[in-house]
Amino acid sequence: MSAVRLVEGPTSNRERPVSIDDGRAPESGEAGRAPESGQTGRAPESGEAGRAPERGEAGGVDRLLDRARQGLERLDPREAAAAIDRGALLIDIRPEAQRRREGEIPGAVLIERNVLEWRLAPSSPQRIPELVDEDQVVIVTCSAGYASSLAAASLQAVGLSNATDLAGGFLAWDAAGLPVAPFGYRGQVDRTHPRP
Repeated sequence: MSAVRLVEGPTSNRERPVSIDDGRAPESGEAGRAPESGQTGRAPESGEAGRAPERGEAGGVDRLLDRARQGLERLDPREAAAAIDRGALLIDIRPEAQRRREGEIPGAVLIERNVLEWRLAPSSPQRIPELVDEDQVVIVTCSAGYASSLAAASLQAVGLSNATDLAGGFLAWDAAGLPVAPFGYRGQVDRTHPRP
């Protein structure tokens, strides 16, 4: 499997895929197939730029999401609230712009997605103090419950076997009439940045 990069064609201004390994153009039929892992893929054809991957297409987001969710016991908002009452840790991975727009869940620990594993991995020197032990239930929330599924699966991979996510995310929590707070409420705990 060779990586692919886009280069200018010798007789055209259109880009065409070329293998980095041997410089050859893809074989007939190769240009239209989905990129394999580690490849950048082909330039979209006219009118195709916004096309979503087909279900089952290599690298499709739906397939990735389905795989991530297979190992999760996702919680609806009421189940998540009950788990939090029993000691589960709620982690909000939404970026600041979304939290400003949508609001926040009181008691949720804020950890933006780009540093999540470093703040929660059991062996990480930057692990947050709110994570009591690796068996603690950790519930990840995002805005609508998609990115949180991927994040929870990643946390399972680093050793938090009871990591899961909030089905429907913050929006479902809010729609269920559970407590929400405006952005930056007093008592907010932001662990995105490492402890000094």
